[in-house]
Formats: sequence, C-alpha cells, structure tokens
Amino acid sequence: MTANALRDAILKHLEYSQGKDLANASLYDMRMALTLAIRDKVVEPWFRANRASFQAQSKRVYYLSMEFLIGRLLEDAVMNLGLTEAAHEAVAGLGHNFRDVLDDEPDAALGNGGLGRLAACFLDSMSTLGCPAYGYGIRYEHGLFRQSFGPDGRQLESAEDWLRQRHGWEFARPDTAFQIGFGGIVAESGRAAVWTPDNAVLAKAYDTPVIGWQGKWANTLRLWGAEAIDAFDLDAFNSGDFTGAAAPEALARTISRVLYPDDTTDQGKELRLKQEFFFTAASLRDILRRFSSECSDLSQLPNRVAIQMNDTHPAIAGPELVRLLHDERGMGFETAVDTARACLAYTNHTLLPEALERWPEALMTRVLPRHMQLIERIDALHAQRHPTRQATILEGGEVKMGELSFVMAHKVNGVSALHTELVKSTVFNDLHRLHPERIINQTNGITPRRWLKGANPRLSALISDTIGSGWEADLERLRDLEPAIETPEFRDAFAHVKSRNKSDLAQWIGQDMGIKVNPEAMFDVQIKRFHEYKRQHLNILEIIALWQEIRENPTANWAPRVKIFGGKAAPGYVMAKEIIHLINNVARVINADKLTRDLLTVAYPPNYNVTMAERLIPAADLSEQISTAGKEASGTGNMKFSLNGALTIGTLDGANVEIRELVGAENFFLFGMTADEVVACRQDPAHMAKAIARSQRLTRAIELIESGTFSHGDASTYRDLTHNLRTHDYFTVCADFESFWDAQRQVDQAWFDRDNWTRMAALNTARSGWLSSDRTIKSYMQDIWSIAPMI
Repeated sequence: MTANALRDAILKHLEYSQGKDLANASLYDMRMALTLAIRDKVVEPWFRANRASFQAQSKRVYYLSMEFLIGRLLEDAVMNLGLTEAAHEAVAGLGHNFRDVLDDEPDAALGNGGLGRLAACFLDSMSTLGCPAYGYGIRYEHGLFRQSFGPDGRQLESAEDWLRQRHGWEFARPDTAFQIGFGGIVAESGRAAVWTPDNAVLAKAYDTPVIGWQGKWANTLRLWGAEAIDAFDLDAFNSGDFTGAAAPEALARTISRVLYPDDTTDQGKELRLKQEFFFTAASLRDILRRFSSECSDLSQLPNRVAIQMNDTHPAIAGPELVRLLHDERGMGFETAVDTARACLAYTNHTLLPEALERWPEALMTRVLPRHMQLIERIDALHAQRHPTRQATILEGGEVKMGELSFVMAHKVNGVSALHTELVKSTVFNDLHRLHPERIINQTNGITPRRWLKGANPRLSALISDTIGSGWEADLERLRDLEPAIETPEFRDAFAHVKSRNKSDLAQWIGQDMGIKVNPEAMFDVQIKRFHEYKRQHLNILEIIALWQEIRENPTANWAPRVKIFGGKAAPGYVMAKEIIHLINNVARVINADKLTRDLLTVAYPPNYNVTMAERLIPAADLSEQISTAGKEASGTGNMKFSLNGALTIGTLDGANVEIRELVGAENFFLFGMTADEVVACRQDPAHMAKAIARSQRLTRAIELIESGTFSHGDASTYRDLTHNLRTHDYFTVCADFESFWDAQRQVDQAWFDRDNWTRMAALNTARSGWLSSDRTIKSYMQDIWSIAPMI
C-alpha cells in the first residue's frame, strides 16, 4: 500500500467513519481514521486465515487467559504490515505528527503483569507462525486500576477509562452471545443431570484481529463483555424506582468491569469465581459451536480442539466441558472426562501456595452447584483409577484449582527449566509420581516484533544494517552480530543507540515527574508487579545503604546511578503497598539531598503499563531480577531487558537460569542463595536476625527506616514492614542482602570500563535469540497441541 493510497483511506474514514473533514479533525479523529484504515488492511488476511482454517478442517488452539496485556495496537499493526514509512508519510502529509497520533492511543487495560504480557506475545507468535488460534478472555471496562501516588507516597487506585473512547480495533458480535448461569438447582435426569440456574448474564463477544509479522496470517482475540439479559425494568422506572430499574444491567456488568477485584471479602471471592466461570463457560460453548458446525462426531473433539488454560483461572473448564459433553450431549461420564482431558492442557505459573487458587466448597456449591457435583465425581474417579494417590482435588472444605487443572489436563507445563523441576518436586509431587509423563517444560518467550523492532527502532536499525533483515522472524540470527561486536565501530554505534534512548527517557522523566536525571549515569531498572517474593524491598534497602555510604565518602569513586521502579500492587496486598510507600518516601529524601543527588537519584513513575515498559526497557543499563530463588516461575521482563542490551543482576531463579547460560556467566551479575539453600535457610528460625547482625549496612538501613528518616520523623510508619524483616522474612531479603550489596559493587566496577560494558551489553542482545516466543510456540505446537502451521 502506497502512502497516497493510505492517505486516501484515512481521508475516507475521517469523513465517513468519524464524520469530520480534514480541517476540523482532532488528533483523536486522525488516530481513529488511521486505525480504521490499517484495520481494513488487517481484515483481508484475517478473513483469508479463517477461510483457510475452515476449508482445511484444521485443529485450532484456544488460549484461555484472564489477562491479555496487549498495550497499544496501532503501531504494532502498522509495523507488522510493513506500512510504517507509508503511514508516517501519509499522516505527515495530512498535517499531523505521526508520533503524536500513535501516542494518542490508550493502552488496552486488559492485564496486569507477566501473565497477560505472555498471552499477548503468544498471540503475536501464533499469528506469525500461522497457527490457527483464538485467544479468549474478558473485555474489562476498567482493567486493574489506574495507579497514582498521594502526597504521602501511598498508592492510590482509580478506574481505568480506556473504553471511554471507541475501541477502534474491535468488532462487536451481537449475534455471538451466550447465557451464563449461576446458582440454582440440579435435578437428576437419567444418567445425567439438569442444572437450572436461578440467575444469568449474557456473554457478548467482541473480536480483535491479531496480525502476524508481514501480514501473512491473522488470528482472533475474542473477549467477552457481560450484559444483563433483561437490561432495563421499565415498570420499576415508571414507578419512580430509577436506581432499581437499572440494577440488573449494573449487576451484570460488574462481572466484566474490573480485573482481579479485591478478594479479601466474601463478595470479592464470589465475583472472582463468577468472572472465571463467565469467560470460561462462554468460550467453551463458542468452541463447541464452532466444532459442531464442522463435525458431528464428538469423539473427534481432541483432534480438532486444543484448549490451553493459562494458569488456574480457567480451571473450571474441566468440569464445565465434562458437563457440556455429559449432561447436554449425552456422553458417558468417564468418556466425557477422558475426552475433556485430551483437549485440555494447563500452564502452571506459580509455586506460591496462595496463588494456586482454592475456593471454599460452600462457595462453589452456591455459585456452581452442578460443577461442585462434577468436581466430586472427577476427584472420586481419579482416586479409583489411582488408589495409591495422596493428592486430592478436595481438601479441608476447599476445591484446589491447581490439582483440578492437573487432573483434567493431558499436559502440564512449567515456564522455565528450574520452575518445571520445582513443579515436579514440590506443588505437584504426588501427581507427578502418578503421571510422570504429564509435566513438561516450555520456557517462556517474548515477541521480537514488539519488544525490539517496535520498542527500540534505533537498535533494530543497527542490527539490520549489520546482519540484514529477516531476524524479526528468526531471532537466533542475532548470533551473527558477534563478530561485529568485537569491532570498536559497532560498539561505538551500540553505545550511541543506548545513549540516545537514555536521553529520551531522561527528558520524559523530567517532563512527567519533574525529576532531573543524568543520562550519563547508569540506568538501573526494576519494573514488576509488586510482591514480596520479587523483593523490591531488597532493592530499596540497598539504595538506603548506598546513600549512606555515599554521604560518608562523597568523593569516593562512585558509579552514578538512576534507580527506576515501576509496577502496581494489588489493592488488598497491604505489605506490597507499604513497600511502594517506602520507595516513594526514600526517593523524596534522597532526591532532595544535595550531597548525593548527582550520584544517586530514585524515580518511580506511576501507572506502569506496556507503553511505559517500551520507554524504560530500551534505555536500561541494568536489569534487576532479584526474586527469592525458587519463587519466580520464569519472568519475561528479564528477557526483554537482555534482548535490548541491559545487563542483569539476579538470582538463579526462573528464566534467569537460561538467560545466564545463554549470554554467558561473565555477562551476568549473579548473587544470592539457590532455591535449595533458601529452603535450608528457612529451617533456622533466627536466620533473619543473624543476617541483620552480620551486616552493619543492613542494620543501619533498617534502623533509618525505623527512626522515621523517611516518614517525617514518625517511627511507627513502617513498623509492620521492618517487623516482618526482623522476625519473619520468609523471602530471605536479609539473608541475601550482603551478597546483593557485593554484586552491586561488582556492577560499579564493570561500569567504569564503559567499552567492555558495551561489549557485554551487546553480547546480551546477540545471545538472546532463543528467548523468542516464536520458539516457545513452536514447542507448544509440537509437544502439547499436536498442530501444524498453516503457512
């Protein structure tokens, strides 16, 4: 498509879709017109792919996920279609700045962290590889929340409003809607049962096409929005009960309003369970509808349908699919269980017991009475077939969704080599003994289109100038950079790219936060969902200790640093929110210290999202991957940093293990205990007290917090946080502190040799090709889904 043709398409949509002429078009109008013009070009391969899948009667993948953190879509689609230059020229010719138009698009508020970003990367790779697939999730009106910080540094949460404007990428499908019921009664009916819910909502489909690299194939992201079946009670309205008249719609929409509502209340727990069933049940009915339009033999379902459960959130898919086959289609119970299992696979993302969901049996019985019966039968059948088993789905009045997912999946995968081995030996040890072939590893990956070519155009151009094009779909080709890295010319060019990215970020931080940062300093970045195991408090403790050391020796040879944080804490996670509170107040104090602020600055921009990640990652010098060993399943942020030429300081946890093996131990700053050593450390109930006593720096850092240095003299502000460190410290912050300090001083020494630092950084980029999500999806296709590409 030429720039002139695209210009004409934009003008057409300005007039006929936006109802504006060029002279009166706003930035929003221009963005929407460009979006619709590009969407038109996406629709063609989208239809082609759907027709090809239907004509071939091919197996399809159905990826069920509570999150799809897709970010902005316009720039991604323009890039994948090869229209970046044409779009730039067309928009400029119409009197608008192309960058401003792209930046006008809000981030889609459909996720929170790595789980959702992984799902988005997988959609990109499935489309790039021609793997016929649907992503299924919820069309959240308000997402997780919009984060801001109050005057005291505490996290504040407000509703995201990304859907206040029209979402230009989606197609509403009012003809694809399903009634999803809750509660009610169950009556026996021959060999099966009839479930009669006492309330229901309507799940309405919204489709977004996902275009792959070079526009050869497109798949569908289908999101479900909740609506009332009877949206408005006119009698109530006419009688003056205006609030009551709208109540059914308000209650129904609650299901698709917010991602991860606070579940510290009984109402919150019930809403979460309803959300999970809502999108899973709608997706399964849609899957069976599509299957039935092509095939009438239900025994063929596993040959046509591969359903991937992304974590335990869609775990109810097991009993719901059994119900649909057994109760509604007459299949024998055991056959239905075996058929469902042959379709289902489960990705485990956590070793944290609290993250492997458990629902009270009473709640499950009240909300999904038939499913509770089926879960009991599934559990009993598993016990019958495996009389030596110890692990159960039902325990202590709770339904364990991790065990349910395992029992109802034909494959269970971890997401890094270490994590998979820990899944076998810890959370699913007994089930692994019974089913030794079921657990396999699929190390996560990231799409190079979004996270290198799109996010870091300067580095992408340098790579293409050096090794040619084609690496975007064959990332292992980055290895071809290694000879060039040994030349001063390439290292100078690589360093220049990083310097310009850092200057851009420094300017943005200055404008957005009013904090002046030195672009020549080391940009040291930790961007993650806030959780104690991710140990943002280890980072801030080291910052406090470093600040004190600089104050005492201000003329020593310190490596200047800008410490950057990003991420949100769940609204009900009190400890994580206290860590955020502390970081902001430490930043306030340190940034005001005239003695140290040229050597140490702390910045924590609020409302971290995909777009912010695309700013921060290309500019990072150091990537903080400092989780407690044995707790991070994989991580994908670590991969994005390495690919973009940041060095990692990290533990042997999650995919850090693979990254270190790939880039070379000499290009990775390792610290901390191993997973086995962490377990052994916890056996000593005084491990945290001993670690504090051994470290004068740590002792002083904690005492400064306790003295009120960062809380306007109030010694009680962070009492719970410091008490936890002194008496509990399950995530071994104290035990790992001195090792972390020593590793950071090794980072300082490496920074002083800037040419060698650049060489190490460039080698991280060159050796990160294996981390592509294309590699991951090829492995899923072969080892789990048994599906061949269509292109």
